[in-house]
Amino acid sequence: MKTRAAAASVVHQVINQGQSLSTLLPRYQQEVAAKDRALLQELCFGTLRWYSRLDAMAKQLLDKPLKGKYQPVHTLLLVGLYQLLYTRIPAHAALAETVAACKRLKAEPFKGLVNGVLRNVQRRQQELEQKVDALPQLRLAHPNWLMKRLQQAYPEQWQDIMAANNRHPPMWIRVNENHHRREDYAALLAESGIEASPDPVAAQALRLARPADVTTLPGFDQGHCSVQDAAAQMAARLLDPQPGERVLDACAAPGGKTAHILERQPALSQLVAIDMDADRLERVHQNLDRIGLTATVLQGDAARPQDWWQGPPFDRILLDAPCSATGVIRRHPDIKWLRRPEDIAQLAALQAQILDALWQQLKPGGMLLYATCSILPDENREQIKAFLARTPDAVHQPLHADDTPARPGWQLLPGEHERDGFYYASIAKQA
Repeated sequence: MKTRAAAASVVHQVINQGQSLSTLLPRYQQEVAAKDRALLQELCFGTLRWYSRLDAMAKQLLDKPLKGKYQPVHTLLLVGLYQLLYTRIPAHAALAETVAACKRLKAEPFKGLVNGVLRNVQRRQQELEQKVDALPQLRLAHPNWLMKRLQQAYPEQWQDIMAANNRHPPMWIRVNENHHRREDYAALLAESGIEASPDPVAAQALRLARPADVTTLPGFDQGHCSVQDAAAQMAARLLDPQPGERVLDACAAPGGKTAHILERQPALSQLVAIDMDADRLERVHQNLDRIGLTATVLQGDAARPQDWWQGPPFDRILLDAPCSATGVIRRHPDIKWLRRPEDIAQLAALQAQILDALWQQLKPGGMLLYATCSILPDENREQIKAFLARTPDAVHQPLHADDTPARPGWQLLPGEHERDGFYYASIAKQA
């Protein structure tokens, strides 16, 4: 009962109050029994993953919408629907626990309504699903504006992208090759009963067959591996820092790429990691401390480097730019419902401002690697085309066979080789 009520409260606050799942969920997980925390996460993630589809089905069975103070009852209905349609929880248990959760939400008069709707879905599931699934934005559970943008950008792949966004994400780890070669660490995992397979491009990446608690990973506390998607692991390789160079990791929190750069190239002159968010910077310190690495960690606005850097220019800059995060929806399903169409233009303007500002901190002959976890051209290919057009000393450097001046950068799409969606573009500064 408590777990279903908690899930309904979380989903309600995401959808109706615009709050972040990553902020809410840890707080609510502390309020349920330890054995129920995984279930709470599954109910929150799953209900948000399929929110618009579940919502459309529920509305077919309601005489009038549940508004105002009764909105949490509506989200409780959707949590119940998610259990019936997408989980292996026995239907009788899902139904009974969801109905009982009305009491914890102080909505006992709605027990009959919740029970009636969920039983109706059991009886009429095929009919209800056929009506809803006639519309692709409901069948694939994406907001209409995002579906249209994906159709425009990826006319042949948009449905595959949306389907990938709805799958459970795999767990990837990055092997610290200062301790083990990847194949040797994979053997250690196998000895611990953990099956893993390598990525064909990200040289330190292993994908676990099933997610595992990090405490079960050999040497995790000593920095022998880190949790990081294979797509994000490509940043350090593409940046390719050399011994003696000064490197900037801009918008660095939580520090996965910072640590990977230092693992790959311990002989840097200096690595500076900056981020605006003091709380997230603490994660950078924690990650570096666990692995036993050192960097210059600064709090600052990447768009105003003059406020935090008076040193010499950098040989290489990694700009992991603030973005819509549309490439990592499978890990953060609330992104679909928190993002608004107008956010994209605002983010693109901010990215352009940061690019122009950091370019001044790059020495002649240096290189800037632009990265986002977005799949929208406004933030990626079109952003880089515009930057190259207005920056006379910027030179496009291809990263991939499809990376051309007309379509600059390397766009990885969600689900390809089980990776997240990511974008990279390499730009050299004329000497």
